[in-house]
Amino acid sequence: MIDTRVATRGRRVLVTHDRLAEGAIQLLNAHDVDVFFSPAYAAPDLVAQRVAELQVDALIVRQGRVDDAIIAASPRLRVIAKHGVGVDNIDLHAAASRNIPVIRAMGSNSRAVAEHTIALSLALLKDIPRLDRAVKGGEWPKPSFLGRDIASTVMGLVGFGAIGQEVARIATGLGMPVIMHDPHAQREIAQFGNGGNRDLESLLAEADIVSLHCPLTNATRNLLNAERFGLMKPTSFVVNTARGGLISEPALFEALREGRIAGAGLDSFALEPPAKDNPLWTLPNLIVTPHIAGVTQGSAKAMAEIAAQHVISVLDGNAADARSLARLAELAAE
Repeated sequence: MIDTRVATRGRRVLVTHDRLAEGAIQLLNAHDVDVFFSPAYAAPDLVAQRVAELQVDALIVRQGRVDDAIIAASPRLRVIAKHGVGVDNIDLHAAASRNIPVIRAMGSNSRAVAEHTIALSLALLKDIPRLDRAVKGGEWPKPSFLGRDIASTVMGLVGFGAIGQEVARIATGLGMPVIMHDPHAQREIAQFGNGGNRDLESLLAEADIVSLHCPLTNATRNLLNAERFGLMKPTSFVVNTARGGLISEPALFEALREGRIAGAGLDSFALEPPAKDNPLWTLPNLIVTPHIAGVTQGSAKAMAEIAAQHVISVLDGNAADARSLARLAELAAE
């Protein structure tokens, strides 16, 4: 439902969702910014219509795609703030062509995503979903079950930014050896200091859990494809709490169906929301969640308030925070 409130302040921001943390709303209101909402995953043409009607000065992007039509709909638009860090749902070219900065809430949800990554990893490792179904179905698989140890499980991290580093710390605390691949984070990998630096092919061959923590770009789309699934051990798992386009879903389906890998845990998908008849849903060795890894009480508050601060700063005439700017190099492949 689109709200029908009347603007009473000098500046306006549209949130691409039906809610925002109350502290962020209060912060924006206190700085002469009215806050309006559109439904989560609303069609871009409807969002563009709302932007045009309101003549917004800013967007806070939570869910759904923000395309050229949305960005062009208000000549007053001066800043786009992401409620989070991933920007593959924002047309960065369209924003750059109008000199509109796209600013991320860096570090706001790193711990939350890392915790969800570990939760999916342990659920797969301990075979919890299958055991749950079996017991509820009247079976008692105890006589034949042999579990796997957390402490000896090799965690392979593809991407070693803030989230990957949090996962590494938690995994290390659980006694898991950690290996890492990230050509853009060699200093951070060296500082971690466990000798775990690997090229991608070596990581895929060695890891028991391959966990993705890199942005979706032209270079990383379908990073895990049929060829790379073939490098993994048949006892290994894939976890993706980053972006769905990092994995070729048809290739994942075949790898899971044929037992080339043991299982997968996904929090993101190439299309969101995914189709109800997605063939992946037929597989018993897949765990899925609805792209909520970074959505906890603490992270939602942090993401909203950081996004609000970015909006206020730019509307007040300040330059966008250089460390938080989304660059065209991060644009997802078409």
